Amino acid sequence: MDVHSEREFTEFVAARSRALLRVAQLLTTDRHQAEDLVQSALTKLAGRWNRVDDADAYVRRIIYHEQVSWWRRRARIREDPSAEISDRVETDGSIHVDRRLDLAAALRQLAPRQRAVLVLRYFEDLSEAEVADILGCAPGTVGSQAHRALARLREIAPWLADHHRTPERVPAEEI
Repeated sequence: MDVHSEREFTEFVAARSRALLRVAQLLTTDRHQAEDLVQSALTKLAGRWNRVDDADAYVRRIIYHEQVSWWRRRARIREDPSAEISDRVETDGSIHVDRRLDLAAALRQLAPRQRAVLVLRYFEDLSEAEVADILGCAPGTVGSQAHRALARLREIAPWLADHHRTPERVPAEEI
């Protein structure tokens, strides 16, 4: 990589790392795995930097495909931790932390592809066509997966509907 390309790549990493980490964390629901995922994706991007037209889309695709590979490896050693969502009422600021943790627990209960669709569609605010391109499926599949995932979220986390905080309305910074 020449000096100019290296500078461009460094600027891209500085500008997009936080957003990429947020996406990865939503996909993995684990901060440390998300950091590893982003690092792996950026390493792959660096090797192809001069040949990539849209670095942001390319690195998102890498993140998703890497995560799918990790899911498949983990599927052989399946652990499915479950946490019960409490109905407690908080009077201090910790309610926001509880909501984030509850939402992360609810997202963990979705199928990996459904979780990816919700993250890309509603947290990253991508169009169905962009999500379909990243996931390698038809836009109609994205719509049906989003519909099923939202229905499942309402089923496993009814507090989302009770508090008018559907995934479309939860600010990404809160996750």
